[in-house]
Amino acid sequence: KLAQTIVNTILRSVPNGYEKHKRKQASNVVQQFSWYLEEQEKVGATKELANVLDEAYFQAGTLGSGNHFIELQTDGQGLVGVMVHTGSRNVGDAVCHYFDDKAKQLNSQEHSPVPPEWNLAYLPTESDMGKEYIRWMEFAMAFAKENRAKIMRIVIEIIRNLVAEYAGFTEIELSEPIDCHHNYAAYEEHIGKMVWVHRKGAIRVREGEWGIIPGAMGMSSYLVKGKGNPESFHSCSHGAGRQMSRKEALETFGMDDTIFDLESSGIFLGKTRKRDLGEEARFAYKDIDFVIANELDLIKPIRKLETLGVVKG
Repeated sequence: KLAQTIVNTILRSVPNGYEKHKRKQASNVVQQFSWYLEEQEKVGATKELANVLDEAYFQAGTLGSGNHFIELQTDGQGLVGVMVHTGSRNVGDAVCHYFDDKAKQLNSQEHSPVPPEWNLAYLPTESDMGKEYIRWMEFAMAFAKENRAKIMRIVIEIIRNLVAEYAGFTEIELSEPIDCHHNYAAYEEHIGKMVWVHRKGAIRVREGEWGIIPGAMGMSSYLVKGKGNPESFHSCSHGAGRQMSRKEALETFGMDDTIFDLESSGIFLGKTRKRDLGEEARFAYKDIDFVIANELDLIKPIRKLETLGVVKG
């Protein structure tokens, strides 16, 4: 009952999916980047994206849709964990589309050797537009991290209050949080050279660095430490990965079947809009243990976590 109450309270407290806050939220990341843009205005800052910054204030502390989640987990040894998977919300998407359009225009003008049907437009990193994109990408990453931290604070406060009310525990010890970016580019040194590493569906795991590899909804998740494998550019997978498209999963797994599967495993679900639940059925994803077993040259599994309750956008 306590886990179900926590899940329901989180669902009511954290806007999710297409929802956002009705009032602007505090955001140091947005504020500082706005100040930076004001200082740079004379050298042509990207004014077309100004509305994205205003919208971000309403998105701070909100959970994305699709495969984004907030999970209550246990390691089976008496410890409970909170895992949050969400990103920069609409900020990153807007930045991506804006600069992708600019890159396509530039590539067309300069007769790029990359065939347009490949849909791989590029911006030279030394160009003004390329530098501007990198700044906006790094802003989106910082906002995503702040967004997760805000959600985590809300969830921890909910757990503190409800555990005190239902179980009488008032002292809760917290470990240092682990935070991982994925789907981003970073300028790093590898094999004696400075190179751009694009981690699509991947996280960075330098030697000894903590990483998070979640399974699908209802599967286990892993906390790992990196081995710093140079052949992977110090990277590993960021999750189980789909083995079935969203459309195929929706056609294959019904809402009721997915809910029954979670309930039969003793997992409490919090989701406002359930029609698309089949997209996230665990059978639409690869088995997390199989995925982990195939990257033991990249990471060392430290802790396996089982799901108690999940909030989906």
